[in-house]
Amino acid sequence: ALMFVIQKHDATRLHYDFRIELEGVLKSWAVPKGIPTQRGDRRLAMHVEDHPKDYGDFEGVIPEGNYGAGSVMVWDMGTWEPVGEDPLKALQDGKLKFTLLGKKLTGEWTLVRMREREKGKDEWLLVKSGENVRPISARADDQSALTGRTMKQIAGQKTRTWKSHRAASERTANNFRERIAQAVKQARAGKPAKDAAAMASRSRRRKAQMVS
Repeated sequence: ALMFVIQKHDATRLHYDFRIELEGVLKSWAVPKGIPTQRGDRRLAMHVEDHPKDYGDFEGVIPEGNYGAGSVMVWDMGTWEPVGEDPLKALQDGKLKFTLLGKKLTGEWTLVRMREREKGKDEWLLVKSGENVRPISARADDQSALTGRTMKQIAGQKTRTWKSHRAASERTANNFRERIAQAVKQARAGKPAKDAAAMASRSRRRKAQMVS
């Protein structure tokens, strides 16, 4: 069986890292507003670099100066299965339907690559397909599926640390901060993710024209 893990990550901004095992690594997406639970709901999911499988059960603190510095909780974990065609081909084609069997989440979801992508970004939508699942309570949202600890307890106890062997460059940090902030603003405004991305693109073009 293939594993999946969702890690709640209190880094530059609080977000959820959705990871699925494929080709010996964890394919990963950063989901600023968490996993959708109601059929038809969708959340922006920013495709990020692959992670090693042994990172899948990491819960602890990434020290300052490392990429992704902050507290990490194993929010949910379990196994996943693709629905239909070969999952690698589905990802390459931009649409992967799958089922999760986790401690908090069980059911069907779909990852869809956004068409109006900006250069250098790989933005997807995580869509709740299939039946609704029970919404996650505030208590369960702040409870590790691995240890039962809260984010505050994880940050305070620091029983495990992870060094990414990759320094957090200012440019990388700023780009990620901008993308998370944009997604949060879009969600609060209740606008589709692709509209927010398009607005951000137009804003950058206007700034470039002003400079030139």
